[in-house]
Amino acid sequence: MSAAGGAGPALRLRGITKRFGPVVANDDISFDVMPGEVVALLGENGAGKTTLMSILFGHYVADAGSIEVFGTPLPPGQPRAALEAGVGIVHQHFTLAENMSVLENIVLGTATGWRLDRRAAARRIAALSAEFGLAVDPSARVADLSVGERQRVEILKALYRDARILILDEPTAVLTPQESAALFATLKRMVARGLVILFISHKLGEVMAVSDRVVVLRGGRMAGARAVGETSREALTALMVGREVAMPDVPAVTPGPVRLELRGVSARAGTLALKAVDLSLRAGEITGISGVSGNGQSVLADVLSGLVAPSAGAIRIDGREVTGWTPREAVAAGLARIPEDRHGTGTIGDMSLAENAVSERYRDPAFSRMGVLDRGAARRFAERIVEDYEVKAPGPDAPLRLLYGGNMQKLIQGRVLDGAPEGILANQPTRGLDIGAVAYVHAVLLEARARGAAILLISEDLDEVRALSDRIHVMSGGRLSAASPRGALGVVELGAMMAGVTDAA
Repeated sequence: MSAAGGAGPALRLRGITKRFGPVVANDDISFDVMPGEVVALLGENGAGKTTLMSILFGHYVADAGSIEVFGTPLPPGQPRAALEAGVGIVHQHFTLAENMSVLENIVLGTATGWRLDRRAAARRIAALSAEFGLAVDPSARVADLSVGERQRVEILKALYRDARILILDEPTAVLTPQESAALFATLKRMVARGLVILFISHKLGEVMAVSDRVVVLRGGRMAGARAVGETSREALTALMVGREVAMPDVPAVTPGPVRLELRGVSARAGTLALKAVDLSLRAGEITGISGVSGNGQSVLADVLSGLVAPSAGAIRIDGREVTGWTPREAVAAGLARIPEDRHGTGTIGDMSLAENAVSERYRDPAFSRMGVLDRGAARRFAERIVEDYEVKAPGPDAPLRLLYGGNMQKLIQGRVLDGAPEGILANQPTRGLDIGAVAYVHAVLLEARARGAAILLISEDLDEVRALSDRIHVMSGGRLSAASPRGALGVVELGAMMAGVTDAA
């Protein structure tokens, strides 16, 4: 995908080392990136990718090493110097002011003098939009834009500031397949004009399709660098995790009876809503729900787990309609949940790993004696989860807030899946996990399916939904499509439904 560039590297990192107390986040990392090249940065959670990019953009100061941009040393710890040198970054979570227009967001912080020349700014934005295929209305309010349009605004912000090196952090995490394809077309235009793209992603298929070279970090050190044409997904996975990883097979099954059912359920949480949703979860079956973030999936998960009460419709467990559905009732009914927000409803940061591990089962006789928590049993349970799920943790008595996000997610999944629940609500179960942990979580979900659990998988990763689900729904605008059997709809059809082009209802 690269274009011919200049004689010297656009970006040169030499011996970058960064410590946080006793933890070495980056250890002697060196590599070059040439003009017109796309380089993917791969690694497990905690491998040092984010720290390295933060050093490049001036948010952190390296303890050792140097950075050159187009042959000029980059002053450490100065984001403004990075911007002036032509380094731009588009974060996974966008940093836009929703109450302002596209134009105002793009030019914010760039205007000099007392007045903004809106006409000149609009002309330049229009020229950049045409050059790079980033169609967006400069007068539109950001709050009214789709996720894909917001990402275009973020990229235009960087290009407006004359970025020549663009860092993209998980750029397709919240995009439909069509929006991802449009992004890749934009990247081709960028590299054809000599721009440099640093691409951070967990999706190996995209990395192989978009990148020229891949730099792999493991444990803060460089595990290797490979040209895409000379490597494979399997080889990159082995570099990332230090071993070969095989994704589990998904055998065909005959589902059992309906365990949990929604009929005509409507609900609201803030600005998000469900609209007359019908859903059936059967024993021994994985039902997948795909959709772009913000289309009602979180409200559906909260209704099923008892956190939000329906305003209309009925919930049935094993054919029996229930009233007063609460989180305690859901747990008592055998419904376990992997929450979307591991920091909010998922865990309590100041509690220990052991306490968090049993927080939803502390009344279980295995962890309680005469109503008092058996701390020894809780510690042993937490230690088992840490070992089985390869959670990088200082010990069962350490506060959970000391864990990286991916390791926190692994602990939550361990506590949920260990108890052999009859129903599982898996909301973004592999978000932020490396491929080795993803394979493990998929295997455990399939084991639960084999023993007869009814599983709802909500994921923004369409590949994950298509790989695991026996039936697939699409959620768009708070409405749920009819179920499609595995393989009945392709990526294009599902993507159109996710984008609301085809009616999800």
